[in-house]
Amino acid sequence: MQAAMSRPKSTLALALSGAIILVAAALVLVIELRVRPLYDPARLGFAMPVVEGLLVVVAVLAGGLMVVTLRRAGAAPAVPAPLPIDLPDLALSGGNEEVGAMMGAFSRILGRIEEQGNEIQDYAHRLEAAYKDLELSNARLKEYSFKDEVTGLYNRRFYSIRLEEEVSRYRRFNHPVSVVLVDLDGFKEINDDLGHGAGDDTLRDMSDILLRYSRGINVICRYGGDEFAVLLVETSKAGAKLYADRIRRVLSTHRFSHDRRLTASFGIASLPEDVAPGADDLMRAADEALYAAKRAGKNRVSVFEDVAPAPRQTGRPT
Repeated sequence: MQAAMSRPKSTLALALSGAIILVAAALVLVIELRVRPLYDPARLGFAMPVVEGLLVVVAVLAGGLMVVTLRRAGAAPAVPAPLPIDLPDLALSGGNEEVGAMMGAFSRILGRIEEQGNEIQDYAHRLEAAYKDLELSNARLKEYSFKDEVTGLYNRRFYSIRLEEEVSRYRRFNHPVSVVLVDLDGFKEINDDLGHGAGDDTLRDMSDILLRYSRGINVICRYGGDEFAVLLVETSKAGAKLYADRIRRVLSTHRFSHDRRLTASFGIASLPEDVAPGADDLMRAADEALYAAKRAGKNRVSVFEDVAPAPRQTGRPT
């Protein structure tokens, strides 16, 4: 009879243990569905396996505790066997207290598991927010590392990277690409007469003009000092010359903040007409054309094919 009574208890313990594991698994599934879309698995892929393992361990330990509790209860002194007709009623009445205690323990365990699940979910949300802030900061740092502080245009470093990319694209697809170098005429006098603040304002005005009259796919940078470089993507030499002439005409009527007129000289080089497909060679050709424009009297556009390469003199006219 004692063995017969222990079997229902063991069955109940196993059922409760299984129920704990099932509930834990369901909780893990809920956490997976709510939390996993919020993070990048490449960053946080380590977190959920650890959480799942901990929940399973908790469930197994809880089931083991139930089994030990029932075995101890089964070791109590045997009760005299009642008449068979009254066995169901006595079994139910005698086990109510034990079942109630076990169900209470089971409820407390589930409450603790749910509480830990909520804490894990809150932690995942906080971690995701921290990663978003970090990504935003990195994006801003990257942007600042490629921007000129005075004009807000791209700097020479970024321009060099994009130029290499466009030259490589030309090698693969034979699409035209042109470079325009722009140098302000008489910028030194602005700095000397009006100060560097007025000079910075002039550079910002010039950058606004270049942006206003350029396509979005073009790359405009402050190449150094009062010199700007424009990478014209998918643009032939004829198109580059039209672009430079338009900027020169705009400057002829533009009123800068210091109320002085200012002109610029332009040098143009293009692939495939002028040089072999190389970034350094292309920039060197554009620089030769710009120097020729300066030497010829400034405020003009020169293309490399019209310039006979000559030994460079020391310095460049300002």
